[in-house]
Amino acid sequence: MASYFVGVDIGGTFTDCVVIDDQGRVTTAKSSSTPGDFAQGMIDAIAYGAQKLGLTPEALYERISILSHGTTVGTNAIVQKRGAKVGLITTKGHNDVIHIMRGSRGVTGRDVRQVTHFPESQKPIPIVPKRLIRGVSERVDCFGNTVVELNETEARAAIQSLIDEGVEALAICFLWSFLNPAHERRVRDMAREMAPNLYVTCSADLVPKWGEYERTTATVLNAYIGPITAGYLSKLDAKLQSLGYRRPLQITQCGGGTISVQEAMKAPLLTLDSGPVSGVTGSAYLGRAMKTPNIITTDMGGTSFDVGIISGGEPAFSFISNVNQYEYFIPKVDIQAIGAGGGSLVRVDEKTRSLRVGPESAGARPGPVCYSRGGKIPTVTDADVVLGYLDPDNFAGGRIKLDKPAAEAAIGEIAQRLGMTLHECASGIAKIAEFQMADIIRKMTVGKGFDPRDFVLYAFGGAGPLHAGVFSRELGVQKVIVPQRETASTWCAFGAASADVLHILDRVDIMVTPWNPDRVQSNIAQMVKEARERMQQDGIDDKRQLLQLSVDMRHRGQINEVEVSLDGLDLKGDFEAPLRERFYARYEQLYGRGSAFRGARLEMVTFRVRSSAETPRPGLKPSDTLSDALPAAANRGKRRVYWDELKDFADSTIYDGTKFLPGNRITGPAIVDTPDTSVVVRPGQTLSLDAYGNFELLLGE
Repeated sequence: MASYFVGVDIGGTFTDCVVIDDQGRVTTAKSSSTPGDFAQGMIDAIAYGAQKLGLTPEALYERISILSHGTTVGTNAIVQKRGAKVGLITTKGHNDVIHIMRGSRGVTGRDVRQVTHFPESQKPIPIVPKRLIRGVSERVDCFGNTVVELNETEARAAIQSLIDEGVEALAICFLWSFLNPAHERRVRDMAREMAPNLYVTCSADLVPKWGEYERTTATVLNAYIGPITAGYLSKLDAKLQSLGYRRPLQITQCGGGTISVQEAMKAPLLTLDSGPVSGVTGSAYLGRAMKTPNIITTDMGGTSFDVGIISGGEPAFSFISNVNQYEYFIPKVDIQAIGAGGGSLVRVDEKTRSLRVGPESAGARPGPVCYSRGGKIPTVTDADVVLGYLDPDNFAGGRIKLDKPAAEAAIGEIAQRLGMTLHECASGIAKIAEFQMADIIRKMTVGKGFDPRDFVLYAFGGAGPLHAGVFSRELGVQKVIVPQRETASTWCAFGAASADVLHILDRVDIMVTPWNPDRVQSNIAQMVKEARERMQQDGIDDKRQLLQLSVDMRHRGQINEVEVSLDGLDLKGDFEAPLRERFYARYEQLYGRGSAFRGARLEMVTFRVRSSAETPRPGLKPSDTLSDALPAAANRGKRRVYWDELKDFADSTIYDGTKFLPGNRITGPAIVDTPDTSVVVRPGQTLSLDAYGNFELLLGE
């Protein structure tokens, strides 16, 4: 009896499901997201996947070995500002840390205009108002020594007053608690005694790092989304069990792997951006199989456009994130997003008499005008229908019929206001969205020292392959890959299904050269022990565990650190000289040749262990034969499509992408349809199916 590995990713418009059998065969399914109850959209997608396999949902659940789920519940709670009512207990005298921020109004120098222009850089609405913050007497010094004992009477009074205020979650963050967490954990235990149903987060358990503001923010955000995320995951887990799923549910996390549902309920902050990160995970796996080390990942769904970078085979990583202007600590794959998806709303800026696309989205309900679900404001998808990129009778494999006249009427109204023709307006909408995408990719590449011309661009998500021919041409990348044909529209779910179990542990111990080998070894040994214990709790034996060691280092006197690998170093021997060289090499790779100061003393700051276990993945083997002859069944005839390059319509060939054979090649202008997405091949561009089953788009001049 076959077993299956299933990944599910919930987006703002669609819920994607990928089912991989034990022979590596991939089945994809897609259903509408259900914002009122996202779990229902997930159940619907799995049921549709079972139907495509010829199974009942119950039979599929019984055979699932691993079910990995990417959830946006926490992200939505933050974006929509509907998280829990949070109380914060901190060290007396430091109550205002989260309000003071870094004194930069939350813009952190990323946008010079906002830094210099105060009206554009107001501080955000506080996650925790001052009336819900309590300071208690306690103090731990920078060496982890207790210099003021916790005043339990004050702590108990603080907890009770916050309970009386009606808080739904409690965040606890004391000074230097990452070196000595005893006071935080005592307050946590007191809170659980006084209010067993209160959601409690300790900074020492979540982000044991130095940096008072970022640590406080992370703790508060975790408490803010904790009750709603934990409630959703608990109900989902129970529902899946009732449907016949008997294995532990895995949740994708922002670090690039999965964690157990129990850990996700304790640390829901790890689930933020986990969906887009899964797309990077799948791309890295495919890139290794194809020996493509440098990849720009682009995911265009219904709501957003997400960009990631893979350089030298490894995803770009960050340890500080930003949400609603708040910076916080969390180890994550570096993803940048803009509100430019298929559902992005189109409006007219009355002051400039120009088009504005996004960042607001129509979402799943009501969705684009052409969905006939009550949407009145046109979107990028409506423009795609008007231009002829999408077939109204064959959208989502024919399961959804699009109302082209309604889309034309909505866009025509805007065109009339701007003195444009219908198709000029629709083309302008698409071009604005595409140029916005090119701009965010430049910021992720050129802005960080990478040359886009050294990269291959992966385009996935339901809408990515429609627009990649323009934004990739603007960047001058080598070529575009639409991964695994129809799987591209569900690529984040594919990444979830093929993701490793992953735990990332941090431990701060600031030490300056010359380093004490015993102290270094003690830190590593304790972290390795904890990492192995966590993996054993996930049912993973020692033989399957892979440990990667690293340390964040800096020149003494600097604030920012760089991560340096410890793998392969003999930490029991004389490791200082080779570790210095690794630091200098990494530092100069980031900041330029000669930028390291070799005469300065160095500091270790944060030790890190990544503990992972591989999950079975689909077999990606190249085809033995390539064919020049395109099957006759692949040609679906012609359709009139408007091309901006021609400023006119052209009779363009429509192809069935599922009928292509490896080696087949076509030239634009053309549209290649698959059940859940379409690839737009613009004039002067060529598309082929490579040996691995990916569409390869060459951009011409």
